[in-house]
Amino acid sequence: MLGFLFVILYVLVFWGPGTKGLGYQERLHPKLGLDLVGGTQATYVASLAGGKAPSPESMEESRKIIDQRVNALGVAEAEVVVEGNRNIVVSVAGEANDQLKNVGQAAQMRFRKVLKATGDNAAVALNPPSAAPSASAAPKPSASAGAKAPAVTGSPAPSASAGGQGGWERAPSPSATPSAPAATPSAAPVSPPPVSAGVQEQRAAIQKKVGAEAWAAAEKLTDPVDLSSDPAAGQKFKAFSTLSGDEVNALTPEMQFNVPTISCDQLNKRPAGAIDEVKSKVVACQSGAKMLLDVAKVVGTDIDTASPQLDQQSGQWVVSLDFTGPGQSKWTALTREAFQPGANDTCLTAAQALSTGATHCLVAVVLDKEVISAPEIQGVLSGQSQITGQFSSSSAKQLADQIKYGALPVTFEAGTTQTVTATLGLAQLKAGLIAAAIGMGLVAIYAFFYYRLLGSVIFLSLVLSGLLTFGALVVLGRTTGFTLTLAGIAGFIVSLGVAADSFVIYFERLKDEIHEGRSARSAVPRAWARARRTIISANTITIMAAVVLYIVSIGAVRGFAFALGLSTVLDLVVVFLFRHPIMTLFASTKAFLSPRVSGLGRVLQRTPTEKEA
Repeated sequence: MLGFLFVILYVLVFWGPGTKGLGYQERLHPKLGLDLVGGTQATYVASLAGGKAPSPESMEESRKIIDQRVNALGVAEAEVVVEGNRNIVVSVAGEANDQLKNVGQAAQMRFRKVLKATGDNAAVALNPPSAAPSASAAPKPSASAGAKAPAVTGSPAPSASAGGQGGWERAPSPSATPSAPAATPSAAPVSPPPVSAGVQEQRAAIQKKVGAEAWAAAEKLTDPVDLSSDPAAGQKFKAFSTLSGDEVNALTPEMQFNVPTISCDQLNKRPAGAIDEVKSKVVACQSGAKMLLDVAKVVGTDIDTASPQLDQQSGQWVVSLDFTGPGQSKWTALTREAFQPGANDTCLTAAQALSTGATHCLVAVVLDKEVISAPEIQGVLSGQSQITGQFSSSSAKQLADQIKYGALPVTFEAGTTQTVTATLGLAQLKAGLIAAAIGMGLVAIYAFFYYRLLGSVIFLSLVLSGLLTFGALVVLGRTTGFTLTLAGIAGFIVSLGVAADSFVIYFERLKDEIHEGRSARSAVPRAWARARRTIISANTITIMAAVVLYIVSIGAVRGFAFALGLSTVLDLVVVFLFRHPIMTLFASTKAFLSPRVSGLGRVLQRTPTEKEA
């Protein structure tokens, strides 16, 4: 049985997953950690309005979420620590990973109805054409703005799309035309959050910067300036084009949307988290179109889980969304509101401006500051939904992980990324391996001196346990991303002591049986039966301690706990599949009955007569 286990394990080592393109020597290399091979260290800096420092609780929650995201990338033994009062530092082994730069993204998902839409007319407003005005003087939002953008579809999906490209699809129903859903009472209007004193001061400063006349004209706007009839009408708002992203963010959403000289470039330069406020209308851009978006009626916390899936019909990667119970009700209500807009709702006009032939409103899927999709609602969605688009397997998994592991309570900006060398780790590894070799040598010398023939059992068991552990490390490194660190090596070395204890227990039990007058041959199974319970109990306690330590700890300590638990389990495998069978085999040999050779020595000499069990 042990031989079969070795064959399976080393078949996986040499020809298992992840071995393609590797030489035979490379296939024997375990995945080493940051302290042994160096790696990448990325810093994320917390960004709050007004430059305030986030609370320690928010930083710790962010650290846990980022740690989950890093581990979801297949990076084990990553170190994620809070540094100072606003920095989180992520350290991973190996070469820089492009995905690492995204783990600090806020991933604040919002679902907002598109209320109004207009083109990014800043260039035309600042440089009006000298020719006579024409219908095409001001660019309009592209009709295909969302053609290649990701979309969200209902699930299960019908065999044929219920709408155009990038549109929402409804689940199939028994009839060709879905029955109209019952009208629902409109939700009570949500009051926008009060304007802080800091924002009021910032707006006063902006008013001085752009001039009282331009500011007053901007406040009076209820719709975007029509440049098609008067291309020069935007000139009075020219000063708004000089505002920075922070300054634009201080303006009201209506002003951001209606002022023609505020460009999408300025809107995109707003600080992280600029449009996260759930109770506020916001402005965002997609494919050259400015959109005024309603308050967020469905948010990321309404999503129960997200997972990447390969759509069987289209062959494209999608992100599947399952909503919570209350979240599903909100989602159904939002799609119903967009599918059957009220008579005074401007969302249908916005949909027609963005998409040719649109007959229903759009719902924008907003991730942080980016509108990743603004498709037309073509049915009331009451089940699982999917975000579809030009996803690869890795990008779909990345988005699903960001949604699944939650939104960060603090917005972060990417800081410095640097390469970490492994000089210190390799030096410590060399010293540790030398110490381990000396320790193993002393154990072997003592075992052969004190137990003689039985010492060979100790030596062979430790060798087999080491080979099993090494093979498991290589396979786990390639399949699960487990990395071997100095702490992990320490865990394996500690486990050798646990393994040595089990030998002492067994052999001393054997001496007790012989001392009571039994023959060496009959003493072996009785000693095994008595020692087995003690060995299992001792190893079980070690495994339980390793499991608890793994659950409650982080970073390198988890590596120590995992290594200790793994090696202890493999030691039990060797105890049952090798040590006991080989002792049974030795018991029938003449050498085992010799006091001088067996290592039982004086115990056999003091037992001249055999007493069978």
